[in-house]
Amino acid sequence: MKNWDKELARIDKQLESVADEALLPSSAASTPEGKAEIKKQQGRTRTLGVFLRLTFAVALAVGILFWPYDARCGLGLAGYLLSVGVVIGSGVWSAIWSWRHRAPRAHVLSLLIVLWGLTLGAVEILPRSGYARPEPGRPVTWLCP
Repeated sequence: MKNWDKELARIDKQLESVADEALLPSSAASTPEGKAEIKKQQGRTRTLGVFLRLTFAVALAVGILFWPYDARCGLGLAGYLLSVGVVIGSGVWSAIWSWRHRAPRAHVLSLLIVLWGLTLGAVEILPRSGYARPEPGRPVTWLCP
């Protein structure tokens, strides 16, 4: 049986002998020119990557409003719910990317797209699962009669 107090004391001694820079290397460049270059590259990445993903997610979120097929039951409903899942996924994808690249406005919009997709899905799923009150225009069955 190991004596964990001795093991942890040995690990602590090893960590004390190592410099902080070796344990946690800084990602910033040491020269001002290097820092400026990193900042410039981060700015380009943020504006291009974040906003392309955000534009794609917004296009999907708006496009789902114009769903051309019947989504009352059966395969039409399955296709619609799958498309709503794609809207939610694109919002999450955009939210993760905007969080990593420190784009707060894009992040908020991405989270709103996720909320929009969850709302669209809830409108279809909750009445069919018995949780919400069904509406006259929407059947409460999953399959078509």
